[in-house]
Amino acid sequence: MIAEALHVPEELSARVPAEQRGPGLGRDAVRLMVSRGAAEVGHHVFGELPELLTAGDVLVVNTSRTLPAAVDGRVGDGRGRGEPVVVHFSTRADRWHPAGRAVAGRWVVELRGPDGRGSTRPRAGGPAGAVVRLPGGARLVLEAPLDPGGVRLWWARVAGTGVRELMRRHGRPIRYGYTDRDQPLAAYQTVFALDSPGGGSAEMPSAARPFTAALVARLVSKGVQFAPLSLHTGVASAEAFEPPYPERFVVPPATAWLVNAARARRRAAARRHGPARGAPAGRIVAVGTTAVRALESATGADGRVRAAAGWTDLVVTPQRGVRAVDGLLTGLHEPTASHLLMLEAVADDEALGRAYAAAVRRRYLWHEFGDLHLVLPD
Repeated sequence: MIAEALHVPEELSARVPAEQRGPGLGRDAVRLMVSRGAAEVGHHVFGELPELLTAGDVLVVNTSRTLPAAVDGRVGDGRGRGEPVVVHFSTRADRWHPAGRAVAGRWVVELRGPDGRGSTRPRAGGPAGAVVRLPGGARLVLEAPLDPGGVRLWWARVAGTGVRELMRRHGRPIRYGYTDRDQPLAAYQTVFALDSPGGGSAEMPSAARPFTAALVARLVSKGVQFAPLSLHTGVASAEAFEPPYPERFVVPPATAWLVNAARARRRAAARRHGPARGAPAGRIVAVGTTAVRALESATGADGRVRAAAGWTDLVVTPQRGVRAVDGLLTGLHEPTASHLLMLEAVADDEALGRAYAAAVRRRYLWHEFGDLHLVLPD
């Protein structure tokens, strides 16, 4: 595995968005590393993406909007004192959740401690029944851990206001200590983000952040197609090798049709021309691991994508493999992140190890404001 040999120096964390690193820069002012099967790793700028794709290729994008999901509070005694905490609102339950019973009105939350520098540090949640006082007189009551053996994520209920209104009035984007300062919510929205009643992501689907309207227009003019779906992500401050937990997703009928049609055209072209002509157009490239999880959750064992909506607890691993996705555009992940298992389902482990070693050697930047990695089939 990549994690066994990879060390990412702290200075390779992207501390501010690309557009704040110098005059005249835009969101697309990031680098793009390209892995193509067993071939040598290529190095580009993100604006060269249209030259790396082919007419008929499909980019699957997550349209989930980022929420101002961090809210200050105090675990206190009700008399104005208490321990300061930051509540990360992660996932809103519907009438049912795979990890719970009837949980309408509850949220999965993470409590973190202020680190004194404007960010937060890990903190265990609980105990059950603990009350967190929130702005505007609202209260959050911790009820039970999401995982009976866990201490980080808890089911909680808010009284005194709606959580959406609480976030709108008092929330800010979740950020971690590797960034320099708070950013406006707009810095965490992608060009594909859409309003979704009751939906949204605790953290940005960050692989799509470098896209701009102008770059999207260039891709469309070349014949690259976009297939939208949504997966509302929870907090990503996972413990070492912690698997992703259930998340809500929607794969609309039009996206299922578009992906199936592109794959059918690609198979037909391969039959006509044979391997000597190389891989025909029609590759399905997911923009971000969230897009992989959503699309693969709607894909049957026969490789056909069907419209679907609900909760997914799918964990994509090398053993499970991928059924609809041919390539992946993603950020650079920490060595202990479970996302690396998904990458190993898309690409050869040896090729990924070579790519990550090159990323460290060439000083690529990690995290949500960092550089990108395009994994394509050989």
